[in-house]
Amino acid sequence: MTQSVTDATPVANDTADPAVPKVRAPRSVVVYLSYGWLTVVLAAALLAGVLPLASYSIPVGPPRQAPEFGSLDLLLGTDSQGRSVLSRCVYGAQVSLVVGAAAGVVGAALGTVLGMPAGYFGRRFDSVVRLVADTMLAFPPLILLLALSSILTPSVRTLLAGLTLLIIPSFIRLSRATTLSWVARDFVLAARNMGAGHRRVLTRELLPNVLPTLGAYLPVVMAALIVAEGSLSFLGLGIPPPRPSWGGMIAEGKDTIADSPHMVFVPSLVIFLTVFALNQTGDHLRHRFDRALRD
Repeated sequence: MTQSVTDATPVANDTADPAVPKVRAPRSVVVYLSYGWLTVVLAAALLAGVLPLASYSIPVGPPRQAPEFGSLDLLLGTDSQGRSVLSRCVYGAQVSLVVGAAAGVVGAALGTVLGMPAGYFGRRFDSVVRLVADTMLAFPPLILLLALSSILTPSVRTLLAGLTLLIIPSFIRLSRATTLSWVARDFVLAARNMGAGHRRVLTRELLPNVLPTLGAYLPVVMAALIVAEGSLSFLGLGIPPPRPSWGGMIAEGKDTIADSPHMVFVPSLVIFLTVFALNQTGDHLRHRFDRALRD
């Protein structure tokens, strides 16, 4: 009996991992439009002196003229004294952005200086800092701003001082809570075991992890500060005339809103778009850079 031999052909077994497409985070058009609007507002505020616009204190046409496309100064109309609404919006952006950015940065720095050591050391220092923050938060913010504006001379410095006091306790709480979430991590314990001092642990280990959270929260605070500044200017306790501010422009046009609605709607729209863009920016930065959300 002849035994047949069958040649078995080896079958190639592809053990390579299948190619998995990278998951890309959805890109929101609203976020890009928000960044674009903030860029335009910031550029207009910085370059106000070189833009082909009339001075915010010089009349350029008849009072309460409706917007028209014939001239850049009259593009958004004129106010009750014939001054360009566009020019006053541009120069008003300087006040709002300076107040919002300066008060936000100073308040964040002071709140971080107090909140991080409170979360790191704990015990009595933490109790004292929490008591100070709770006391400041318990005081009505509008009453505090009205009191400072009535006692001191209304100016940019007065607004900066009042608004900075309002946001310090919020950053104390945020920096303290963020520090507590990182202080028990392995790399912090390893730094302590290796002999690192308190200053090195706070500045080298904890601060780089706390800053992204604070930085993402800062645009939201700036938006609230712009609204607060506009509210004070609307009540007549903000920037004194003739220096324009968005809230002051709304206050000037509220009596003639039926006949000249652009005097109220234009600065109101500018405030709305700026605050909305800052909120969108803060939310985007939080999801991108806050390590606590990824961990």
